[in-house]
Amino acid sequence: MKFLAPFVLLTVASCMATPLLAAEEVAPLTGCAAKRQAISAQIEQAKAHGNSAQQAGLEKALSEVTANCTDASLRKERENKVLDAKHEVSRRQADLDKAMKKGDAEKINKRKDKLAQSRKELQDAVEQLDE
Repeated sequence: MKFLAPFVLLTVASCMATPLLAAEEVAPLTGCAAKRQAISAQIEQAKAHGNSAQQAGLEKALSEVTANCTDASLRKERENKVLDAKHEVSRRQADLDKAMKKGDAEKINKRKDKLAQSRKELQDAVEQLDE
């Protein structure tokens, strides 16, 4: 009996460790693969809700992504979006500086809000760059 106790303990411990090994996270998809997966998930939601028009549009989008999307083109598109957002932040900053020179409090507040929005869009674009 004493001989079986360590064997049983080892068996139980290995059985308990198996789910932990299976729970390892798989690296998230990036680029076109992530785009295809996101569209596929939306298709499944459209099916579940019986929205055939949305499903058809998403299936068309999926086929276009499958046919035309390359990781290099997607990266270039996202880099251009970041560049555009940087230009927009610069333009908004110049607008704010101009309003501050004039001293119009209402315009200054509007320009600050628009600058904050542009900075948020830039941050979002930079975060999407590595997706």
